[in-house]
Amino acid sequence: MDHDKAYNNVDHIPGGASYPDRWAEQAAAFRDRLEAEGRARLAVPYGPGEREAMDVFWPEREQGPRGLVVFVHGGYWLKFDRSYWSHFAQGALERGWAVAMPSYDLCPDVRIEDITREIARAVGIAASLVEGPIRLTGHSAGGHLVARMLAPGVLPEDVAERVKKVVPISPVSDLRPLLKTSMNDQFRMTEADAEAESPVLQPKPDVPVTVWVGAAERAVFLDQARWLAEAWDAPWEAARDQHHFNVIDGLKAPDSPLTEALLG
Repeated sequence: MDHDKAYNNVDHIPGGASYPDRWAEQAAAFRDRLEAEGRARLAVPYGPGEREAMDVFWPEREQGPRGLVVFVHGGYWLKFDRSYWSHFAQGALERGWAVAMPSYDLCPDVRIEDITREIARAVGIAASLVEGPIRLTGHSAGGHLVARMLAPGVLPEDVAERVKKVVPISPVSDLRPLLKTSMNDQFRMTEADAEAESPVLQPKPDVPVTVWVGAAERAVFLDQARWLAEAWDAPWEAARDQHHFNVIDGLKAPDSPLTEALLG
């Protein structure tokens, strides 16, 4: 197997290269609207670094949010930030949940294990801003990161107790195959590092998990989803006709199967 080709998504999705610009445009319009409505707190710091910040969006609900959703973006731990994804908060907001979207430092400036710790801090700070249950979701590398939050000791105990559901979307759940990609020049992972950061090798969590993936994704991402579901004895859903870039579209709608899996 050519692992670089196997884990390349953009070249195998029609118009794949156009998605980031469209995401960024839609996200900016969404943020502007919610900020004008007084329902956005932007660039809330959770650490000392410039990228250690999150945007938090609030629902239109007089009695306060039902709880907190944290969405963690993907990009192979190498690219993107929170500014591309804001509009994917819409579905949860319409169901009365607050949504936090953190950025994080990227490889090669940091290692993946450092990003895991950053996201744990982000979840902790977001939890201090919003009362109630917590639901975690993330896409691709973000799916890996929210799955890592379920490892013992990653989240503070009082925060971990509030996590009631996790939905990794197209997650990278076993990092060992990535050792065979050229991306590892930037990850700088050893075999031991890959094992330590692989959710498939974590203990089965007590928190309910649903693994979500697009049925039209690359074979390796279907494998990665299935491996996590099998390791954790969790249900998994291969969404019909969905590829790696549109599999998250359901988060924009309050009544979509993906939003229902997260909040139902």
